[in-house]
Amino acid sequence: MGKCYNTITVNAPIDKVWSAIRNFHEFPWAKGVVEKVEVVGPLKANQIGARRLINDAFHETLLTLSDLDHVVEYSIDDGPGPVAKDAVKNYIGRARLFPITADNTTFVEWTSTYDSPNDAAVGELCNPIYVALLEAMRKHFA
Repeated sequence: MGKCYNTITVNAPIDKVWSAIRNFHEFPWAKGVVEKVEVVGPLKANQIGARRLINDAFHETLLTLSDLDHVVEYSIDDGPGPVAKDAVKNYIGRARLFPITADNTTFVEWTSTYDSPNDAAVGELCNPIYVALLEAMRKHFA
C-alpha cells in the first residue's frame, strides 16, 4: 500500500480554515493550484457521494465530511498517469485539521493511501500537488 503524508501550520483559527476547505466543490483558498472545479452530478458539496472534476484531470468522490473531527475524505476515481482508474485502486485522500490552542492556529494534515503496482509513481505525482495545496492554503490565510 502506498502512502502520501504532508502537513503545514496555517496562521488562522481552525473554524476559519475548516469553513474554507469543507466545501467539496470550491477551492477559493487554492489559487494557482486548482484552476477549475466541475461539479459532477446533482449532489451538493456537503453530501456524501458528491463528485467533482478538478482541473479537467482528477475525478473525485466525497466519502467523509465531519464537522466534529474537521475531516474531509475523498476517493480519486480516475486521473492522469499513475492515478488512472486502471493504474491505482482504493485511492483515499484525507485532509484533517487540528487546533493549535497555544496560538489559535491550525495544523493541517493531508494524507492519502492507495494500492498500485507503482507506488513511487503515484507519490511522485501526488506529493507535489499536496505540497502546493498546503502552501496555497498557508498563503491564503497569511
